[in-house]
Amino acid sequence: MRGSTETVRRSGGLAIGVAATLLLAGPPDRLSAQGLLAQFSYEHMQPSAVQLELGALGGANIKGAMTGGARLDYGFIAPNVRVLVGVSYFRAEISSDARRRFEQRLRSVVIDPSRDDTVRLGRVTWSDLTGDLDLQYVVPQGRAVTAYLGIGVGIHVRNGSGPAINGTFVDDALDEITAGLNGTVGAEIGAKRWRVTLDTRGVLSSGLSTVSLRTGVLYRWAGFGRREGDGGGRRR
Repeated sequence: MRGSTETVRRSGGLAIGVAATLLLAGPPDRLSAQGLLAQFSYEHMQPSAVQLELGALGGANIKGAMTGGARLDYGFIAPNVRVLVGVSYFRAEISSDARRRFEQRLRSVVIDPSRDDTVRLGRVTWSDLTGDLDLQYVVPQGRAVTAYLGIGVGIHVRNGSGPAINGTFVDDALDEITAGLNGTVGAEIGAKRWRVTLDTRGVLSSGLSTVSLRTGVLYRWAGFGRREGDGGGRRR
């Protein structure tokens, strides 16, 4: 009995020693993950630029419209990865096809023994106020051009309106707060404080997905810059 207990004790001590060695050494994939996380830092994050933008927008269930917005560049959280927060707004008419489909659905639930009633919604608009948080991967193309590719999330506050729907359940159905995903491909042109931006932005969200082409002007603070690959913004 004593011999068996001693054997178990020695085996347990050996197992603990092996486990500790493995934990200290760490598998390659764990070390890689730790190395990747180590590149992220809030140390250099600070407001570094402001951008105003305007462009054309189209989407599911709406007619083409103009959209405008503003973005604040908060600097780099990792090498070549910057954080932006922004707000944008558009107001568009519901497309005739979408309005017709909705009128047909309403007609199907209306009790009309003589079958001569009509449903006409008239002009209906849908506005969208959006707040975004984006991560953009930045690739300098020389001193004067910087390309970027971004993904982000947003909160959409929408409001529907129209003479025939105001105060009805249709109005309530169009008024909503929902989340969305977005993707951006674009470029900054200019090497000084003032730069021109050009980008394409797609948004996927419940009930209304859009694509927009935007151009804007960006002002970057004097004295703020970054060295490529240093992991964050850096004072020069």
